[in-house]
Formats: sequence, structure tokens, C-alpha cells
Amino acid sequence: MPHVVTEKCIKCKYTECVESCPVSCFHEGQNMVVIDPDTCIDCGVCETTCPIGACVADSDPQAAAFADLNREYAAKWPSISSKKAPFDDADAWKDVPNKAKDHFSPEPGEGA
Repeated sequence: MPHVVTEKCIKCKYTECVESCPVSCFHEGQNMVVIDPDTCIDCGVCETTCPIGACVADSDPQAAAFADLNREYAAKWPSISSKKAPFDDADAWKDVPNKAKDHFSPEPGEGA
């Protein structure tokens, strides 16, 4: 079962998870990353390396609302396999609840 990136990533985009992933299953959007469920091997490394707990197992209750979003945008956004600096204001956003409704962007990131 794959892991899922939740809305906690929105407007933060810490990428320790990306750097630690052994199969490069992350894809980059403008203000978050997602996991390609067809590539993820469910090793759990992303879950332990994400500093804000945005990566969760698909059995986690938080995952249900974001599993389809991860699948859809992994097919649209470019791959990312290298760590990038988080947004300058990421610390201010990391604990903001319910970010998906008002702050999710469907636009792709740069990838790397």
C-alpha cells in the first residue's frame, strides 16, 4: 500500500521526503509534492523524514481525502528527486489546518 502526501505539505513543501525516497516516486506541484502510488514501494522512509508529518500511510485516516489527489497530480506534475529549500514562510504555514480548500494549486512545479 503506498504512502500519501496530505494537505500539511501545502505552502510548506519541505522536501526531505523527496531526497530520502529510494524509488523517486515524488512529483512537484507549485506549492506541494505528491506521491505516485504506482511507483511507491511503501517503505515508509518519507513518513519518518517529513518534518511536519505530511506523508502518511494510505491506511491513515488523513490519507483518504488525498489519495486520489496524489494519483491525479503525480500523472500531471514533473518528477522531483532532489531536496529543495522550503518556502521562506513554511514555518508559518506548517500548522495551519484545512489548507487544501483555499491554498492548493493545480499548477506544476519545476521538478528536478
